[in-house]
Amino acid sequence: MSDFVIPAWFEIGSLIVLSLILIADLLLVVRRPHVPSPRESALWVGFYVALALIFAALMFTIVGPQAGGEFVAGWLTEYSLSIDNLFVFVIIMAQFAVPKKMQQEVLMIGIILALIFRGIFILLGAALIENFSWIFYIFGLFLLITAGQQAFSGREDDEARENALIRFLRRRVDITDDYNGMKLRTVVDGKRFFTPLLIVLIAIGTTDLIFALDSIPAIFGITQSPFIVFTANVFALMGLRQLYFLLGHLVDKLEYLKYGIAFILAFIGVKLIFHAMHENELPFINGGEHIEWVPDIDTVTSLLVIVTAMTVAVAASLIKLRLEHRYLPTALIARGDADDDNDDDVDAEPVPAAVSTTSASPTSVSLPDGTSAPEQRDSDRT
Repeated sequence: MSDFVIPAWFEIGSLIVLSLILIADLLLVVRRPHVPSPRESALWVGFYVALALIFAALMFTIVGPQAGGEFVAGWLTEYSLSIDNLFVFVIIMAQFAVPKKMQQEVLMIGIILALIFRGIFILLGAALIENFSWIFYIFGLFLLITAGQQAFSGREDDEARENALIRFLRRRVDITDDYNGMKLRTVVDGKRFFTPLLIVLIAIGTTDLIFALDSIPAIFGITQSPFIVFTANVFALMGLRQLYFLLGHLVDKLEYLKYGIAFILAFIGVKLIFHAMHENELPFINGGEHIEWVPDIDTVTSLLVIVTAMTVAVAASLIKLRLEHRYLPTALIARGDADDDNDDDVDAEPVPAAVSTTSASPTSVSLPDGTSAPEQRDSDRT
């Protein structure tokens, strides 16, 4: 699928620069944990997007148009999946009432775990592709199933799984109701307990693992270059922490976003199956011969489909949100504005996952839009 060669010096130099940027970002979080303002978050997000575009331009210039196109398509695909990952982070932060000043550090840990899991799956995926061309059939079917789940399963299912995790851990592990900074263990009345941070990190790590399983087959449907796969993932995850504080409160309101992502996953799944049919070596399919009549979907087509799907999904969500707000009763709008004014008095820098500041109990839940969770879900929490 890829007929270009990336110079070794470019690969090594790119990995060094990316590592230095990630280390600098990590040190910034450790040395100055705080809730970034919307302006600061927007500047950082713009910086990382600009970095990705500069890298794409270098790929076009140094390696060639095909490599550059594959990187852009892969980066956009991984970025869209990262935004979906961001929604789950919002839910986790709210559900476990993570204090605002801890959220940057928790998110950074989540991003590091995501990079580790995706790096492992990239190596495994590259090895499988190298030795077993039929693996594309499995990748394609997996993405089609994932697309169906993405489109037709409610986000309440994710919350139900998290509640089951809480119940399981609380039955077997002594966990306090209060956080103690970024410490996993604390002492209460002379007895050692785990803090709720343990559950938060397990929930985020599990989420990262699940999204790695989805994202790696998806991007291998666009490019078979492990270097492009890895760099596209790195650029998609860089800036995710700042994007959380910038747009986290809007992610839950983008109702049609999941359908756009589902369409992209389904499209790439079909593309993978078509590619597997082109390279077919399975004896029980077409006598083990390549299937030449199947259309070959090129990188430009993939890029157009990905951009169009995300644009339509986001635009439709924003239009619906605007229409719903326009036809809300005046009393509700006024009450919402009053609530916003009261929130500003408490904290001048709102964060996307609005949580209770009076209690760090993981059972104290506020949804990202500021409303309380439904009673039937509260009854499931422990």
